[in-house]
Amino acid sequence: MTQAELRLCSLLLQEHFGEIVEKVGNSLLRTGPRPLRLLVGDTGLLPDQVKKALCVLIQHNLVRYEVQPRGSVEYEAGSERILRILRYPRYIYTAKTLYGDPGELLVEELLLHGHLPMSCAVARVADRLTETMEDGKTMDYTEVSSTFVRLADTHFIQRCPIVPESPRSAKALPHSAPALAVDEKDMYIVPRLSLVGKGKRRHSCDKEEEGEHKTKRQKQDGGSSEAPPDDGIYWQVNLERFHQHFRDQALVSAVASRMDQTSSEVVRTMLRMSEVTTASGASHTQPLSSNEIFRSLPSGYNIGKQVLDQYLALLADDPLEFVGKSGDSGGGTYTSLTSAPTDLHKALVSLATATLESIVEERFGSRCARIFRLLLRKKHLEQKQVEDFAMIPAKEAKDMLYRMLSENLVSLQEIPKTPDHAPSRTFYLYTVNVMAAARMLLHRCYKSVANLMERRQHEMRENKRLLEKSQRVEAILASMQATGAEAAQLHEVEEMITGPERQQLETLKHNVNKIDASENQVDETIFVLESFIESTTKRP
Repeated sequence: MTQAELRLCSLLLQEHFGEIVEKVGNSLLRTGPRPLRLLVGDTGLLPDQVKKALCVLIQHNLVRYEVQPRGSVEYEAGSERILRILRYPRYIYTAKTLYGDPGELLVEELLLHGHLPMSCAVARVADRLTETMEDGKTMDYTEVSSTFVRLADTHFIQRCPIVPESPRSAKALPHSAPALAVDEKDMYIVPRLSLVGKGKRRHSCDKEEEGEHKTKRQKQDGGSSEAPPDDGIYWQVNLERFHQHFRDQALVSAVASRMDQTSSEVVRTMLRMSEVTTASGASHTQPLSSNEIFRSLPSGYNIGKQVLDQYLALLADDPLEFVGKSGDSGGGTYTSLTSAPTDLHKALVSLATATLESIVEERFGSRCARIFRLLLRKKHLEQKQVEDFAMIPAKEAKDMLYRMLSENLVSLQEIPKTPDHAPSRTFYLYTVNVMAAARMLLHRCYKSVANLMERRQHEMRENKRLLEKSQRVEAILASMQATGAEAAQLHEVEEMITGPERQQLETLKHNVNKIDASENQVDETIFVLESFIESTTKRP
């Protein structure tokens, strides 16, 4: 694990969970799997604080535990899973795009709490949606639960592992930690619940607080209360399914830029038809006949069957091999390469090299990008050959090659004619090691995101007093509006923030929004590079 990854993980944990959880997570990331006793000694925290921090991390799937042969329990932090926190806004936005406001809030609640029962998640989302509605309108539980079922059917959410039931005849042995498991066939099955009710507004909930306090007191006194119908069945967000969707979107965009919009829509239709039936590790989607694809095309694309066959033939003949032909039955049977380490590799190499070319062009200019593309195509070239093929003067070509060499975007390979490696009898060939360049750029992306996060924290600290004042004024205005205050009184409260302060707040808001947008853009690059590196390392 690099220092850039460790720094970014620490910043993410501190921003989302606080200093205590960050200290425990950072200790696990630095030292690897450790028992509770060593964690307490390393962090200098109280045992109770470390236990609570571990509970939070396990709740959010950021730490896993394992029982050792001697019975002790060791905890291990997953750096990859912690880095996924950076992608939370993208998961939520995708859910909103696909399933509207209920889908967005359901995914947000599950990410916020780590995992929740269906009944609890539906109630929370219904209450939040009711808060945003006009007076007199409420959100029904059935509408939110139907969105929950759709998310489970498309595998965007899944059941959490539970403690398997042991046979009654078997003697239960005492375990220091339970072993969790989930049956694959039950992972996406939603329990049949009759969730009847409507969302409640906050001010109406306040009236019921006394009843809730009474219920809590009864529980503490040993009184029995009715358990929810889905007690013990918890749900979490399936991040791999979201990554599959992002990958599909990247493939569709690549086809659109290489060919045209209709070709990309054909590929999108194929991916959508087999997104659930195809396993994430499969080499290709389920075979689809051209007749099935034709029937599933969106209504807006009025293309004939013959034109569709021509598009499928073009896609199958393309060197990137996004689509392959596996037979001639049913007008031709086609498969789309979606998530195989071998077949998808060509598509991911294309996406990764396009990202590298874009970065080279932005940093060094179009002429350097021309040399970089030339090396990618020709594999190995001498300096004289680079000058001739790229049609760039010798001095400029030499300078550009050395600049890219110093940045580790280009590597130099020596091929000696004689064993003594004499420079006069040695070929010096320039080449691009895509894997090494991708790793180097991924490291820089982690560094960039960490810098952006620290910059945002600095901006917030510098304007802390002004932000607190703005929040106090907004709270006063909200309470006055609720009691029906006059416009003159509201205007007088608004004037508590002066003109220069208001302008300073606008500047702060603009800067923070710019930093957030930059984080999301860098994360898109991180996703492409990570997918490419993972695909390359898994190749046989």
